[in-house]
Amino acid sequence: MKNENKEVYILGGVRTPFVRSFTNYVDVKIEDLMLAPLKELVRVKNLQGKKLGDVALGTLIKNPNSWGISRECVLKSGLHPETPAYLVQRACGTSLEAVIQIALKISAGQIESGIAGGVDTNSDIPLTLPSSLTQKLMALQSAKSLPEKIKAVSQINFKDIKPQGSVVVEKLSGLSMGEHCELMVKEWEINRADQDLIAFNSHQNAAKAYEEGFFNDLVMHYKNLTKDTILRKETTLEKLATLKPAFDKKSGKGTLTAGNSTALTDGAAVVLLGTKEFAAANGLEVQARIVDGHSAAVNFQDGEGLLMAPVKAIIEILKRNQLSLQDFDFYEIHEAFAGQVLCTLKALESDKYCQKFGADKALGSIDRSKLNIHGSSLAFGHPFSATGARITATLAKVLQTKGKGRGLVSVCTAGGMGVVMIVER
Repeated sequence: MKNENKEVYILGGVRTPFVRSFTNYVDVKIEDLMLAPLKELVRVKNLQGKKLGDVALGTLIKNPNSWGISRECVLKSGLHPETPAYLVQRACGTSLEAVIQIALKISAGQIESGIAGGVDTNSDIPLTLPSSLTQKLMALQSAKSLPEKIKAVSQINFKDIKPQGSVVVEKLSGLSMGEHCELMVKEWEINRADQDLIAFNSHQNAAKAYEEGFFNDLVMHYKNLTKDTILRKETTLEKLATLKPAFDKKSGKGTLTAGNSTALTDGAAVVLLGTKEFAAANGLEVQARIVDGHSAAVNFQDGEGLLMAPVKAIIEILKRNQLSLQDFDFYEIHEAFAGQVLCTLKALESDKYCQKFGADKALGSIDRSKLNIHGSSLAFGHPFSATGARITATLAKVLQTKGKGRGLVSVCTAGGMGVVMIVER
């Protein structure tokens, strides 16, 4: 295999407005939602008829009829039909993983360009039937005589034909992500007021960015929308403080609420990557360079916090690149929950915790004024597989606007994993 170590650049990105599930996109199929930003990116970057090296798209909530969604979207996007595509999945880190994979292919000299992205919609979740019905129907099919067939049919009951929807819980623990995060904030002694402040700042920063026009070319017009519907400029700390616990409702100690936790969200996002030569040949402006990406996992079954893997991933990627946590001008930490962000920051300040994952000492604190400066998932929403691409495109534009700087991206995921990336200009 070639190993030319080519530099990889972010050349732009676009997404749909993110909306609360079961609202604006309730009649939109997942394929159409994924196709929308892909077609828009092709249009605004003048890529019609262009053959790209590869396209990596992902989704966490899969429809059995959408197994070929990535390739089907490419064929409808306006790209050259010889552009290949494949499907990616790493829970909430899916599209960030897709970005890293395309970047690695470009860096290795395998391809010159590619698109990474993701989509998720809870409004198009397929219903399934219990496996018991499958077994009983197979028994019916194999029955030879009429009495055997009658007996097989008689075994089918109401439970066998009751539709089932997807349940967002960890199968190994039986707990939802929010319930896991409640355990984390109790362990790390994160209080409610600090969580609400993270949420408040996210909404305020996002609203300000929209008012300043920062998202004009990042968020496309779609279904009569021009901005995210979850964003609440008018929210206050006082309003956030009135909300009741959303996960730990019985103990009286629950601090995660609908205000400081991300809502179920529908949306899609894509990012264009390429070499400097590809950008020049196609009249595209380089925004920022991808330096490195990394994934890590923790053993949440043995007591580790489900959403703490980004700490391990950050320690490992900084060590590999000989950087400190303070060597960054911008920090984009995905806000699955405000409590998760605060647990991550507190763990990075702990000698004992950082040493557990190979650091000599605590990585230290960050300048909070550099954190999610244009808002994050608590304000925009979190379509699981689209968030990484949203963050990548946002950070790239921040660096382009500032003219220089270095940014750190961090995304926690289900299954006790974390995905991180370093970007600079």
